[in-house]
Amino acid sequence: MTASTVQIPGYLAGTWDIDASHSTVGFSVRHMMVSKVRGYFREFSGEIVTAEDPTLSTVTATVNMDSIDTRQEQRDAHIKSADFFDVGNHTAMTFRSTAVKTDGADWTVEGDLTIKGITKPVVLDLELNGFGPDAYGGTRAGFSAKTEISRKEYGVDIDMPMDGGGVVVGDKITVELEIEAVLRAA
Repeated sequence: MTASTVQIPGYLAGTWDIDASHSTVGFSVRHMMVSKVRGYFREFSGEIVTAEDPTLSTVTATVNMDSIDTRQEQRDAHIKSADFFDVGNHTAMTFRSTAVKTDGADWTVEGDLTIKGITKPVVLDLELNGFGPDAYGGTRAGFSAKTEISRKEYGVDIDMPMDGGGVVVGDKITVELEIEAVLRAA
């Protein structure tokens, strides 16, 4: 299916800046084998370039690893340490898209995710939430995306075994993005 046959209501080609105050970069991970801990990053930025042909669009984003927030200061400090993200040596996580694909109903964004200096390909399931005017005379777009990664593939490979089996922190991380972007003035 070609992108020209895909209809996206209100779609606009242009360059968009991620509005971090109206966006969320969140994650969840299995904890103690019985529940999930959720967290997010408070500081991030990015640019989305929507092309006339949507499949030629691009995304770049940077996340400040020191801005992690899991609602527990001691845990956040441990995650920032060399045991996990080693924020002293790796201050940013980056994403750069390599492809945007659709089968007509479902969209994916493929790209390179870099954590702790290790770059691996990821595929995000993408929802186009809409394009339209905002209350300030500008234009906004909304996107939701989700993927699952292995923390160990990015060198976040600490294992903390539990008595009786299992681990304190699971390997699979679910990454969830709610992105609102503002169209740059021409």
